[in-house]
Order: sequence, then structure tokens, then C-alpha cells
Amino acid sequence: MTELTSPAAFPVTSGRRKGYDPGAVDDFLSGARAAFEDEAATLTSDDVRAAAFPLVRHGYAVDAVDGALARIEDAFAQRERASAMSRRGARAWVGASRALAQEILDRLSRPSRRRFRRVSLLRFGYHIDEVDLVAGRIARYLESGESLTIEQVRTVAFRMQLGGYDETQVDAVLDAVVDVMQSVG
Repeated sequence: MTELTSPAAFPVTSGRRKGYDPGAVDDFLSGARAAFEDEAATLTSDDVRAAAFPLVRHGYAVDAVDGALARIEDAFAQRERASAMSRRGARAWVGASRALAQEILDRLSRPSRRRFRRVSLLRFGYHIDEVDLVAGRIARYLESGESLTIEQVRTVAFRMQLGGYDETQVDAVLDAVVDVMQSVG
């Protein structure tokens, strides 16, 4: 069984830097540990990926907590993969993962500047050229196995621009890429 990080002290920010609210992080990690130990619990790797915490002064260092959350997400994903393979069989699991990868590849193979929905010209969205650059890299990973890690996908950040790509749609595709990468893990 993969060991989950227990609620432990993370480095704390100082000065004007903010970090994650220690109480919220500790509560989430306690719940994640309990859910992992109780296989009937409903917490999933997607829930771990979506975890968000308020930023406060003297909070836990964001990078340290994010690293722990990534490991916890991987542990849940590994358990989910094993469970799904035993329920549906390896062939069905691989087929579903392949279908999701193809759906992602189809989107990312669209022409540049047209891969995602755009926000209005008066709203900020993700910088189109930056997203397209990352989309191309992900497409090459899916097509030919070009080197790309889950951590690189998880930590990608885009600048904002007026009339850019819709953040929600881009983030959903990035989450799906992480799912595919974990499924072949």
C-alpha cells in the first residue's frame, strides 16, 4: 500500500509571503488519510487535484503542500486504476484510457489559436500562444511519446490576456491529460 503524507508540519511562510491555511491543509490531509485507509470512502484523485486552500500570512509553503498533494493524488489514482482494472478488466481500462487520449489529441490537433473556446475581448483568459505551445508538446507526447511528466502538466502556468482561451476549458483538458498519464502510470 502506498503511504500517504500525514498531517505534519510543512515549512511556514514568513514576512509578507502568504501560504496555505495550516488548519485547512491539516483537515484535508486528515480526511484524505482516512479516505485512503477506508476503501469505501468517496474521495478520488480528482478531488485531491481540485483541493484548494485559503492563502494566509504564516501559512504552509505552497510548493511543499502542492508536492504532498501530488503524491497523494498519485496514490489515489493508482488505487482507482487497480480497482477499475479488476472490475472492468485490463482491456476495457486500456480502451477507455486510449479513447480519452484520442479525444484530447483530437482537440489539441486543431489549428493554432482555435484549440479552445475564447473569452470575450473584454475578459481575461489564458495567453493563447502559451497554451498552444503546451498543447503542441502534449500532442507530441500522445502521438510519439515525447518526454513529458505529470509534474510538468500539473505545474504549467499561463499568463493572462484579453480575449484569451477560456480557463475552465483549458484546465479541464489539462486534468484529462493528467488522468491519461496516471492511467498508463
